[in-house]
Amino acid sequence: MVTIKDISKALGVSPATVSKALNGYSDINPQTAERIRAAAKEMHYLPNIAARQLKTNRSHNIGVLFVDATNSGLTHEYFAAILNSAKETFEKLGYDVTFISDTIAGTKASFLEHARYRNCDGVLIASVDFTSPQVVELVKSEIPTVTIDYPFNDKSAVMSDNLEGQYELTKYVLEMGHRRIGLIHGEMTMVTKKRLNGFRRALKEFGVELNPMYEKAGAFHDVMRTAEAVRELMALPEPPTILMCPDDYAALGALTELEKMGLRIPEDISITGYDGINLSQVIRPKLTTYFQDSTGIGHQSARKLVEEIEEKDSCTAEQIMIRGKLLPGHSVKDLREEA
Repeated sequence: MVTIKDISKALGVSPATVSKALNGYSDINPQTAERIRAAAKEMHYLPNIAARQLKTNRSHNIGVLFVDATNSGLTHEYFAAILNSAKETFEKLGYDVTFISDTIAGTKASFLEHARYRNCDGVLIASVDFTSPQVVELVKSEIPTVTIDYPFNDKSAVMSDNLEGQYELTKYVLEMGHRRIGLIHGEMTMVTKKRLNGFRRALKEFGVELNPMYEKAGAFHDVMRTAEAVRELMALPEPPTILMCPDDYAALGALTELEKMGLRIPEDISITGYDGINLSQVIRPKLTTYFQDSTGIGHQSARKLVEEIEEKDSCTAEQIMIRGKLLPGHSVKDLREEA
């Protein structure tokens, strides 16, 4: 394995100069520093992780807690984009990523025990039951944490603006002349509660009375539950003119079910999704949806967690809100022409 001394000997400079160049110090000649970095790359030099840990008292290892109730794993396009963005940011900042769970070598353990076992400097909590005792224990521990879309008191969180997103999407639907709006929402999480608030706020602004019959509980990323809710809504004596789905993937279940009924979109029934995943923009008709900035969420959560780790004494907890944007597609019919 190539060492700093090997590079020093090859270039005829001191080991201290090599160390400074590789660690970005500015008190050496820029040309010398560049020559050292080029040689290190050519000689396939890798830093000594153990030595770095002794020097910084850090493992440079980040734990990621991701428990997906839909069992989609990293095929869940929304969370996969968040985690990929976070991983890229962590790596640029000099950290490796490992997943933590509730087992260690096949033995049951708490999330906190696993994080300690892996010697994690911090944990990014991306998707989980945030109210579970195990998660609360981890968040309240000595290990820095950042959560996504769920705030704890005095802890940092990165939030997609779900209230404003659902409000803007519903406002667009109302502006297109729809009044009988079927809303299929996800599990009753904090995300769902915020979206319901945004939905109801838009209805109130347009003077549209809330009809409980048009609200159905589904599940995020679940095409079967969404299809079931579609059947119930379309069986009403006066069915909705539009169906708003909890996410783009779930909207596929609605599309399939409506096709089985012989209904055309948007001629016979309109539909919206949520998230703005790539798939929503390539299916036909192109789905009207609300884009959540998953890349921005991942980047900001990683940046904030590293700040929590490296600047413990001066870092303050904050809730970082990430805005998205409406993506008008071709799945919502304009009813104003028929009014």
